[in-house]
Amino acid sequence: MSRVTVSIDPHVHSEGSYDGHEPVELILEHAAEIGLDAVVITDHDVIRESKRAAEIASEYGLIGIPGVEVSTAHGHLLAIGVDRMPPRGRSYAETVRWIRDRGGVAVVPHPFQRSRHGVRQRNIPTPGPDDGDAAAGDAPASGSGPADDADPEPKPAAAVAEVDAVEVFNAWLFTGYRNRRARRFAAEQGYPGVAASDAHHLRYVGRAFTELDVEGRESAAEVTADDVLAAIRRGTTTVEGRRAPIRMAAKHYVGAAGRRSAYYARTGAARGARATERTTRDAFTAAKVAALQSVHRTRRLLSWFA
Repeated sequence: MSRVTVSIDPHVHSEGSYDGHEPVELILEHAAEIGLDAVVITDHDVIRESKRAAEIASEYGLIGIPGVEVSTAHGHLLAIGVDRMPPRGRSYAETVRWIRDRGGVAVVPHPFQRSRHGVRQRNIPTPGPDDGDAAAGDAPASGSGPADDADPEPKPAAAVAEVDAVEVFNAWLFTGYRNRRARRFAAEQGYPGVAASDAHHLRYVGRAFTELDVEGRESAAEVTADDVLAAIRRGTTTVEGRRAPIRMAAKHYVGAAGRRSAYYARTGAARGARATERTTRDAFTAAKVAALQSVHRTRRLLSWFA
């Protein structure tokens, strides 16, 4: 049977999100330029720009897939492949059911990161010996501090069909601890793992991405949104995400800055000059942070031999 591998970044924010910065046209242009086959716009609790991005994705040679990052009573959840906004503030279990009933896939983003509204382990629906009792248990996982349980929140989610995948590599992290914990959890529960950039600025789009094996297609041009959703459900995923070396990161930032400047020059947007200035400033800051991270990782490595 024929098979093709496609690369997608399933968690990206646009200017439609309260914390996003870029128009969807620029994100799609950048995604195509760096070799992605699809990018899913998952703005916070709004879906308009994501639907628009899915409609025009083919103009950039990309697969159009709508999505949204919805705020549930237990934390954030990615709804990928839906064209309506899920109800906000419902339980994790109820929101998962809503997404799956409408043909979408439910993906847990940045799990266990309470500072970023990540869901707690005990609230992720998992198969268990007692018809769905959370296999993860009600106690915090090893490594989570007492502060994780300090804030009140709704009771654990009721047992339902499990989520479709877990984000096991999120590029927007300073350390890899939460990613490693998410990867262990997904492996223990048998969930497919996906990687995503969680980009809020153009230069981070594609810093982490997911490769999917799609059967029955000869080329990426033949792959549909339904094919991508089916591949996620089947778990034919490969996680791709690394903390890029400073030289590679700098090249990525410069390329993104150039495309951003060119975009605003073409559209004649009044904010073009300010955007270019902000991009340059942000690139300098990012390079500085990358250097600090490199020093931090080197010190940690040396400490192992001390």
